[in-house]
Amino acid sequence: MSEAKSQRGGDPTGCASGAGCSPVPAMKRGPARRVSSGMKHAILLVVFAACSGGQHPSGTVGNTGSGSGEPAGFKDTRTPLEKRRDTACEQVAPRVTACAVEDAKKDLAAGKVTKAQFDQDTASGVQKKNTDEFVKKCQASSMSSRQVRVLEVCPKAEAECEPLLSCLENLNKS
Repeated sequence: MSEAKSQRGGDPTGCASGAGCSPVPAMKRGPARRVSSGMKHAILLVVFAACSGGQHPSGTVGNTGSGSGEPAGFKDTRTPLEKRRDTACEQVAPRVTACAVEDAKKDLAAGKVTKAQFDQDTASGVQKKNTDEFVKKCQASSMSSRQVRVLEVCPKAEAECEPLLSCLENLNKS
């Protein structure tokens, strides 16, 4: 997997603070290829989610509270806001991955990537890994109630990729 790089300068993550931020894997495009506009939106969303807040207290990351596979005495210690965030992350992740695939199809049609590269980049295993990575980084981020609401509303309000990604850019607004 190649790492997403910001177009804004020397910081490859787009995170000015550098506090726990890490680059997000993007679909492989090869070393000399440019990332298209839709993919940039998806990558920026994930980078923002990874960098949007402070660190979680130990023991709260990864407690999804789904009930399946948890010990009988498991107590979910997440706040209601964290539960909403986690659910919203799980709902938006497949949509963002689908938008990345749609973007890759446009690149294939425009001759920007080969069929072999497209097939490699959009293989079901790669899509699952990208979706899982998005969920993991999104759920590990600290978000305000407004940001969680953006994650909840955008996938329901927008059926197409461009409007969805534009809506999700509201995560960056204060």
